[in-house]
Amino acid sequence: MSQDVNAPDKDRALRALQMALLVVTGQVGCLTLVIILVALVAGLWLDNQFQTRSLFTLILVIASIPVTLYLMVRVVLSFAPRIQKLSKKAAGADLQEELQGGEHRPEEVKEN
Repeated sequence: MSQDVNAPDKDRALRALQMALLVVTGQVGCLTLVIILVALVAGLWLDNQFQTRSLFTLILVIASIPVTLYLMVRVVLSFAPRIQKLSKKAAGADLQEELQGGEHRPEEVKEN
């Protein structure tokens, strides 16, 4: 019966973790796409203005790579505490379920 009580908490914690990971993935993907498209459009416009073949386009697209990587790391690091908290909550629900079920007890809980 105690497993039935913890099942909704476990499911809720896992769904929250999955949603947080989905949000981070979506933000990183959209951020990458926007930065590369802005670099491409700006490069094409500058090439058109200065009558160069593809010099500015190539320079801006290549320069957008480190900018994109830096911003991706910043986005992931900003979400990292939230993801760690949710994963601990999901793992805590598993541990609590095991303790109440009596199947497994961690070392620090075992009696000597």
